[in-house]
Amino acid sequence: MTAQGVVPLAEIVRSGFTEGWHDGRLVALDADGRVEFAYGDVEAVMLPRSSNKPMQAVAMLEQGLDLTGELLALAAASHAGEPFHLEGVRKILAGAGLGEDALACPPDWPLAEDAKLAMVRAGGGKQRVTMNCSGKHAAMLATCVHNGWSLADYLHRDHPLQRASRDTVARLAGEPVRFDAVDGCGAPLYGISLTGLARAFQAAVLAAPATAERRVADAMRAHPEYVSGTDRLDTDLMVGIPGLLAKGGAEGVQAVALPDGRAVALKVADGDHERRAVGPVLVAALRRLGVEAEVLDRYAESPLLGGGVPVGAVRSAI
Repeated sequence: MTAQGVVPLAEIVRSGFTEGWHDGRLVALDADGRVEFAYGDVEAVMLPRSSNKPMQAVAMLEQGLDLTGELLALAAASHAGEPFHLEGVRKILAGAGLGEDALACPPDWPLAEDAKLAMVRAGGGKQRVTMNCSGKHAAMLATCVHNGWSLADYLHRDHPLQRASRDTVARLAGEPVRFDAVDGCGAPLYGISLTGLARAFQAAVLAAPATAERRVADAMRAHPEYVSGTDRLDTDLMVGIPGLLAKGGAEGVQAVALPDGRAVALKVADGDHERRAVGPVLVAALRRLGVEAEVLDRYAESPLLGGGVPVGAVRSAI
């Protein structure tokens, strides 16, 4: 283990030669919440990034947000900006009597390449509604409208919505928030441990059906394409493994929970911006927990190309 508490999670193998590694941390919990296995310092504070979103959606429900089904899943999403995502965001805003101009997330391109190319061909540019966090922001605004809270400063850390969100993250993680940051979309971001992140996902799948956390988990699992998008890891995992809850985040973060409460959370230290290590490492952890599903074969390795053909792969090192 290095001084930063990380260990090699994945190896980069080209033409039979290991040319590099992705370091990081990983924790797996058993159904009773005990650590089944861990790599690196999993109690150190980390920033869950968009893996925070399901917990933030729980806070919104607890503050009176009235969303169900695919729109609730969209409130916890990092959506790809596909047409059905944008339609959903606009429905949330319209239900609160708001337009896209109320969104405070930054303008961005859709994550889905086809959607981005369609916008470019049509002469369009970056928009707030196509930013991957716009579902969460629309739901935050709807929560504020329901409670009569101010809209202009809804992202301020001392806004009633954000104070409630911070408290909910701490409750679900089973530990205090240890660092306050700002996420890429401008919303508050709450630093907890990797173990706390796994506990939060476990809590969501094990909660009683009528609770806010279970409602969010159920909506995400019933409508995984709204949580992520077509042909993306979170969607494919939730479709391919019945009852699995999955949500990734920027900078190499991923959290999942199985319906019996077993959970995995990981963080790739270098950010893994191409998401080439997250899949293989997560697959290895799930298989170590005894999970077998066809979808895992697809993500077990990330191919490396040479001259346009596969010559190696990024593989799990755990």
